[in-house]
Amino acid sequence: MEKHKSKKTLGIIIDVLMYTILLVQMIYVFTGNIVHEILGIGFFICLAGHIVIKRKQLASLFRFGKKPASRQFSDIVMILLLLAIIVLMVSSMGVSRTIFPWFRYAGSVDLHVYLATAVLALSVVHGGMHGYIRTKKKKRAAVLIAIGFAAAIAVGLALVPYLNRHFKVVKINYSEAVSGEKADWNGNKPLVVYFTRVGNTDFEADVDAVSGASLMLADDELIGNTQLIAAMINDALDCDVKAITLTGKKYPSSYGDTVSAAGKELKNNDRPEIEKIDVSGYDTVILVYPLWWGTVPMPAATFLEGNDFTGKKLYLIAAQGSSGYGSSIEDIKTMANGAEVQEAMSIYCDDIPASRQDIGDWLKKISE
Repeated sequence: MEKHKSKKTLGIIIDVLMYTILLVQMIYVFTGNIVHEILGIGFFICLAGHIVIKRKQLASLFRFGKKPASRQFSDIVMILLLLAIIVLMVSSMGVSRTIFPWFRYAGSVDLHVYLATAVLALSVVHGGMHGYIRTKKKKRAAVLIAIGFAAAIAVGLALVPYLNRHFKVVKINYSEAVSGEKADWNGNKPLVVYFTRVGNTDFEADVDAVSGASLMLADDELIGNTQLIAAMINDALDCDVKAITLTGKKYPSSYGDTVSAAGKELKNNDRPEIEKIDVSGYDTVILVYPLWWGTVPMPAATFLEGNDFTGKKLYLIAAQGSSGYGSSIEDIKTMANGAEVQEAMSIYCDDIPASRQDIGDWLKKISE
């Protein structure tokens, strides 16, 4: 009897820890990457303990005798939860930058967020079904489960992106982030062209890096993440670097307002006026750009369509808050007349300050 009571108490403690860790993991913007990864391991350790304690209940999932509808539904939720957790485990290793940097599978940040949201939502339903089966107030329990499920989805798909965009501050030491091993380049050195909000935005006087994932503080000075990537390339190659600079109306200080303005430009297929950048003296151009609405910002489109790239290689580095290049590669192929468009890399915004080694390795590879 005492052993059963202790086992039940331990199970409750583990369950509370698991739910707490899941919720804390959703506020990654405040905990940081290392804590996030350590807590992730803690969650899976707790899960192992949960499975050991509940192993008899798990075994009942595969007993296909007649069960009440509520039990059948609970079993389905449990199976879906287990599958989601297994894939989340793989995804967690794929997006790891500290503990499992060597693991390169399922490394999509979007996939990781969706899986974490699914696990949280299914966990709420899973836990709620225990109460539903026992209570006599079925309707009330069902409503509470539905509210909890909706709240979990809202936390993962709405609250987390909001926190990342409005409360995340990235501070770096500029020289440490930019400096690294030099790379030799065969032939004429490339021209690096980048677009960033800094220099193209009417920032308010008190703006800081809490203006979107595209900004950071380098030695307390506001810079853009693509600007930092361009500086890394320049440090490695000592090549020419030019910024795409608007000559007309600039973007608003607010990140949300900038997103809206960029969306309107894309919808209207606008080409904002920019300062002329001449690429005629270069064999290779490296374009560094943020992914806006799944493609290149329209000022970058102005640059691409305003030059003749015949006989030139055009390498692309996309900075993004999700994953991949979106439709930007295909779009750029139609914009850059005559260019031999090459993929370079798509860098998640959180990884940019630590990307100097990867960028240097890539430069060495393409210059061989």
